[in-house]
Amino acid sequence: MTKPEADIKTSSRIGQGMTYIAWLIFLALLTFLFNNYLEQQNNPNQHIPIDHTATIAEVRLKQNRYGHYLANGLINQQTVTFLLDTGATLISIPEAIARKLHLKKGYPSQSRTANGSITVYATQLDSVSIGAIELHNIRASINPHMSGNEILLGMSFMKHLEITQKDNELRLKY
Repeated sequence: MTKPEADIKTSSRIGQGMTYIAWLIFLALLTFLFNNYLEQQNNPNQHIPIDHTATIAEVRLKQNRYGHYLANGLINQQTVTFLLDTGATLISIPEAIARKLHLKKGYPSQSRTANGSITVYATQLDSVSIGAIELHNIRASINPHMSGNEILLGMSFMKHLEITQKDNELRLKY
């Protein structure tokens, strides 16, 4: 093989390599954008605007594509994702998330769920906030049987709020 033929073969391999790299970058970017789109569809309330001039704290949430209200918020100043559940007596926190939040398990109690009775553990939250609404000393439970990344935002929080649902929007006022 002559030197020009070897140079052409080397250039061809480099060109193929660059094409593969370009395709990999394109697929990675496409995956990133699609994951963002799916996350936005699941939780359209990732960034709740806060009006610091209002005398009444109000939060407006949009339904996700499944008809649920998910929203990012804070427990003890740490970011979490809430799933609003008016059927839940307390805020219910999956045990894995409770560990990340450094919550202490209190006394055990029985809780009735759609899947039957389970044992949960009491805990007290220093602060819970969603948008401009922040409440303190809220009762919650740590649920070792619950998986996922969402925390059920139950009535121990929502009983303090005025709740209005119209069309695909939920308004919370405090």
